[in-house]
Amino acid sequence: MVSYKELGLVNTNDLFKKAIEGKYAIPAFNFNNMEQMQAIIAACVETKSPVILQVSSGARKYANQTLLRYMAQGAVEYAKELGQNIPVVLHLDHGDTFELCKSCIDSGFSSVMIDGSHHSYEDNITLTKQVVEYAHAHGVSVEGELGVLAGVEDDVVAEHHTYTRPEEVVDFVSRTGVDSLAISIGTSHGANKFTPAQCIRDENGVLIPPPLRFDILEEIEKQIPGFPIVLHGASSVPQEYVETINKYGGALKDSIGIPEEQLRKAAASAVCKINIDSDGRLAMTAAIREVLATKPGEFDPRKYIGPARDELKKLYAHKTVNVLGSAGKA
Repeated sequence: MVSYKELGLVNTNDLFKKAIEGKYAIPAFNFNNMEQMQAIIAACVETKSPVILQVSSGARKYANQTLLRYMAQGAVEYAKELGQNIPVVLHLDHGDTFELCKSCIDSGFSSVMIDGSHHSYEDNITLTKQVVEYAHAHGVSVEGELGVLAGVEDDVVAEHHTYTRPEEVVDFVSRTGVDSLAISIGTSHGANKFTPAQCIRDENGVLIPPPLRFDILEEIEKQIPGFPIVLHGASSVPQEYVETINKYGGALKDSIGIPEEQLRKAAASAVCKINIDSDGRLAMTAAIREVLATKPGEFDPRKYIGPARDELKKLYAHKTVNVLGSAGKA
């Protein structure tokens, strides 16, 4: 067993407390490979932001769990090399079994999410409590989930969303002992969060998605004041990336995300962790497609993955400064 402390990582408890008091959200950026990790750390060092390196079950299989542990340790040292000892969390995104969460805790994760939202309410509580008891014995923080987000993200698939019921949150939090709670208020996974039929067009013809259910968020805050809330599926799907991808041979149809001004509003509430994955995928894919299309003779991976890494860093620095408000909080 490897403790996250040996890797130089921290859990989320103090970070979330400061975020709620300071009315900002900590970025939870998903990564699968070295270039993504480099971009995330470089962006957060540049903007002096704490960061949650987020790994799905699929990403863990892709990267290899042993290599992943050393990548997380390397991320901490890389930040120092760049000049800032920023707080770094290694977090399991959408863990769905006790065994997976235990394996991550034993291999150095400092935070895990147990997503029991696909179970009945009582089974969700039982599973979540089991993970909490093991995690807390090792100083690891735990995120639970109430409600279901629609969309597709790696192994997580749901056709319809179910809003979180505010009347359940006190019971769930008190019986499970979770440290934070992921809720469903209208965000969703993937780049196709809404259909055009669900949106309205503004005066410039831009599709505007339905607003998040801030009324549900406000009621949840009343029920569990000061408790850390998490938003999943919070990519904004920048249309310039979608257009670049499609211009150079892509086929992204009806890709619509969450407006950044709504995420700014959420970050000023008890929402202290906001997950962003699809935006990063779009940024990298757009950069790679452009290089391969405009320089068809190029075959050195560094020459197309390098620009993708640079674009990802630029995007994530923007998120910490202009959307989440976490810049300068490290």
